[in-house]
Amino acid sequence: MKRISLFTTLLLLGIAQLSLAGSAYHIKLKMADANDTMVYLLHYYGKNRPTIFKVDSAKLDKAGNAEFNSNDPDFVGGIYVMLLSKRTADFEFLLNKGDDITINATVAKLPEGIKFKNSPENDRFQEYVSFLKDYADNQKKFQKQLETAKTSADTAAVRKEATAYSKKLTAYRRDYVKANPKSLLSVVFNAMEVPEVPEGVHYLEDGKTKDSTFAYRYYKTHYWDGFDFQDDRLIYTPLYDARIEEYFNKLVLPWPDSVKYECDYLLKKAKGSKDVFHYTLWWVTRFAENSKVMGMDEVFVYLVENYYMKGDAFWLKNDELSKYIDRAQKIAPNVIGNVAPEIKVPNVVTKKEETLSAIKAKYTLVVFYSPTCGHCQHEMPSLDSLYNAELKAKGVKVFTLATEGDEKSITDFINKNKLNEWTNTWNPEHTSDYHSKYDVYSTPTIYLLDDKKIIRGKRLDHSNIGGLVEMLEKRSKDKDKSKDSKPKAK
Repeated sequence: MKRISLFTTLLLLGIAQLSLAGSAYHIKLKMADANDTMVYLLHYYGKNRPTIFKVDSAKLDKAGNAEFNSNDPDFVGGIYVMLLSKRTADFEFLLNKGDDITINATVAKLPEGIKFKNSPENDRFQEYVSFLKDYADNQKKFQKQLETAKTSADTAAVRKEATAYSKKLTAYRRDYVKANPKSLLSVVFNAMEVPEVPEGVHYLEDGKTKDSTFAYRYYKTHYWDGFDFQDDRLIYTPLYDARIEEYFNKLVLPWPDSVKYECDYLLKKAKGSKDVFHYTLWWVTRFAENSKVMGMDEVFVYLVENYYMKGDAFWLKNDELSKYIDRAQKIAPNVIGNVAPEIKVPNVVTKKEETLSAIKAKYTLVVFYSPTCGHCQHEMPSLDSLYNAELKAKGVKVFTLATEGDEKSITDFINKNKLNEWTNTWNPEHTSDYHSKYDVYSTPTIYLLDDKKIIRGKRLDHSNIGGLVEMLEKRSKDKDKSKDSKPKAK
């Protein structure tokens, strides 16, 4: 069974609301070689193409003229796209709040040959587009030279030339920012800036030991230096999603505490903005929910409790917000590090009441399954093989709870798979609320508890339980060694 994501429609909901509003612009468009056809005004929202959204439309008359006009006070601007019907051609341009501009373009020459009136910034933007074309042509030239290089010396020479040339792009952007510090394009260029790690050997505080983590730490520390979290125009560009994805997937340690810290760090930077904060909170929440890293649901609960429940998800309606809160409340009792909720259910074989807390073991596997579940029919025998081969010797006991099925189907399943050594239970009178306490929305669902019944792993299967037990064993031994190494009090 697959969980239905709470976030599938979230971004689209926000976009839909934005698209219904006007945008405080006036654009006159002249297409010399197009007429009697629809043309659309679109905008980015955090991501690059193909994720792009229509905000307005008009029809080119017989002379190739069209106008776009709207007056929404909430419009902030960004990088916009003018698209002809049937996606035959398009071009990008910069649009700021209150712009009143005229655009002359020829379809056959796009994306070049565009002329702007009353928009010096777009004139400069077109110069940058031309520069990028020349830059790309040179990169292709270097690539061909590398492919035809006959010696290592030839290859080294081409790479040296290509590296030197690549610095021209960075220099172009930086020079532009110096000359036009308050322009939208400068904001975009600053947001694209990538940290340059200082060259040379770097040492730890002792001045002797090389600092092997310097490059990583420097890059991460300065990663957001040029990004203005208070400028909502950046969300209407194709920049932010790729940057935040790289940050969390490549630079942030995949531990719940580290991720929570970084979420707070970025949300604090974005606090006070509207669209940047909206996108950031949406992104990190979706990241936590969809993460394959065990225990990351703790981050989801943290975000709901500290942001959604405190009114920061301002774009959600009450019923939408309630879904987040309800989901977090179901997850909260069973996050890793919490004591496992008690379970009291009858043993399917002996009919005696069993309690999870009564299981005395170094580790306890709690397995929720269904005898008719196809995945369970594969997983349970595999889990039994692992139990007999490794887990039993390490002090693991197994507590199972059948989530559905009658007595005969459950006992037949147990006998068929020779699971009689486990504590096998069911819930015929539906007296246990294990569904909510353990967030059992699919089967099999497997938890690992330690001797104090503290949750140490969840959403496990036979392929990763053994490794988790080994890690916990090693951690316990290291802790014991640390205690033994401490000087005893006299």
